[in-house]
Amino acid sequence: MALIGYFKGDPNEHLLVYSGDRLRREGPGLAFFYWAPSTSIISIPTGTVDAQFILNETTGNFQAVTVQGQITFRIAQPKTLAAVLNFTIDPKTRAYRSTDPDKLAQRIVNVVQAGARAELLKMSLEDALKRSDQTAAAVLAKTKADPTLAEMGVQVVSVYFNSVRPTPEMAKALEAEYREGLQVKADQAIYNRRALAVEQERKIKENEVNTQVALEEKRQGLVSLQGENDKKQAEFEAAATEIRLKPYKSIEPRSLVAMGLKEMGENAEKIGTLTITPELVASLLQK
Repeated sequence: MALIGYFKGDPNEHLLVYSGDRLRREGPGLAFFYWAPSTSIISIPTGTVDAQFILNETTGNFQAVTVQGQITFRIAQPKTLAAVLNFTIDPKTRAYRSTDPDKLAQRIVNVVQAGARAELLKMSLEDALKRSDQTAAAVLAKTKADPTLAEMGVQVVSVYFNSVRPTPEMAKALEAEYREGLQVKADQAIYNRRALAVEQERKIKENEVNTQVALEEKRQGLVSLQGENDKKQAEFEAAATEIRLKPYKSIEPRSLVAMGLKEMGENAEKIGTLTITPELVASLLQK
């Protein structure tokens, strides 16, 4: 067995080198020789670590939900953590000599679970399903403020909720309710479309009636105007006839008969057959 060994650390691990009960060296990525019989090496990883979690919790309206997510954390104060958990390694194999490093992630998850439980109890199932991002942000704030992690020198960088799911039975009920809601919206849309069609049909018929009424009113106006025109034309023709006949009122009837007979004689070629009886002449002369 070699009594003197050589150890070279990685840049992302903080080393605490003890000889007996005295701290001999401390820092990231140290390289050194050591006396094997009395040297203990504690290796604290300083990079960020991701840890998955699945939580079974209850909402404020007593509905079970399963929260699946991830936390990212880092050890901000390695020496503080070394005083709480045993991170001593075997220098040759670099394996931890205790199970304490495996407990660290679970302890952080426990703090996250306490924060998630407090937040979910404030919500209904529907809000928990819709507001996973806001819930994760609130849990992150609670986790950062938790004194347990500060005492261990651990800093939580982020908390993500990948999914928040109800029980299968409740999921089916919510899906059925959502489908019913969609069906109601679809029925309402059909009703609105039909109502719109009826309204449009009514407007079309109303426009047709209004158009017909307007045409009839125009026609009535035209008929009235035509009647007025005919009446005025007849009045004008009567007046013209009266004016034309006015000179003949002062002429003796016999002279008018003679004038008429003369005019007929002058236009005899235009007259087919004309019969003048003595009785007609006598009657005209008497009048």
